[in-house]
Amino acid sequence: MSDTIATRPAGAIAGLVHAARPHQWVKNLLVLAAPFAANRLGEPAVLLDTALALAAFCLAASAVYLVNDAIDVHADRAHPTKRHRPIAAGVVSTRTAYVTAAVLFAGSVGVALCSGPPLVVVIAVYCTAQLGYCLGWKHQPVIDLCIVASGFLLRAIAGGIAAGIPLSQWFLLVTAFGSLFMVAGKRYAEIVLYERTGAEIRASLRRYSASYLRFVWATAAAIMILAYALWAFEMRERADYNSYWAMLSIVPFVVAVLRYAVDVDNGGAGEPERIALRDHVLQVIGVCWVASLALSLYV
Repeated sequence: MSDTIATRPAGAIAGLVHAARPHQWVKNLLVLAAPFAANRLGEPAVLLDTALALAAFCLAASAVYLVNDAIDVHADRAHPTKRHRPIAAGVVSTRTAYVTAAVLFAGSVGVALCSGPPLVVVIAVYCTAQLGYCLGWKHQPVIDLCIVASGFLLRAIAGGIAAGIPLSQWFLLVTAFGSLFMVAGKRYAEIVLYERTGAEIRASLRRYSASYLRFVWATAAAIMILAYALWAFEMRERADYNSYWAMLSIVPFVVAVLRYAVDVDNGGAGEPERIALRDHVLQVIGVCWVASLALSLYV
């Protein structure tokens, strides 16, 4: 199949939008985490800077998806589900994908400049790491896990950096190991898919085993829960927070992690954002956690 199959303009545009994966922009809501945890989400200036960080990451992430799919076009065509992606299916040419990605990268930096140099640096680090991943680092075991996890971590850091909010060690630990938990779960789902269907998998996964990935996501989940609990108990020593609600928030937080772990263990965590959008029980638990955390921070 040719990489430059001609399609109708309308179909190509729709395919390009689909290839940019706007449904995955939900991940970028992590930029709200630092302002929310710092009790500053209601400040107009903070909201503006956070919105700029959100927009910058949406553009940058879509550019990375386009580059990744253009590079992996041949491998995706051999995959049972990825072969339906617009670039692999020939709806969008690789040349169009690269040109659009360049425009999106430039737009991301431009939006970040509206906030200031610190956000530009974070975006630059994110783009560099993700492009390195697309160009070959994704084939290196462990390195690929770290780079994908860093994408989530950088989103959370960006919200604080853009708004000038200091980031606590607990915030960074919870975010870092939470990211590793999700990424290891995603890789575990890919291993399970390979074992069930024999589908082609990325080179790095050939160096992993299902038991190793289970060890990684279980360890990451344990450290994430411990760090969150230590943060919640630390609130007891601070007079400006309602420590009881902070401690109570541990319960829905742990339940949410355990609920998500069910999907991971079943091999259904291939796309974490889809789990968040489709698992209504997990959504209710998440709302309970956010509500209890908000009561500890804002009441």
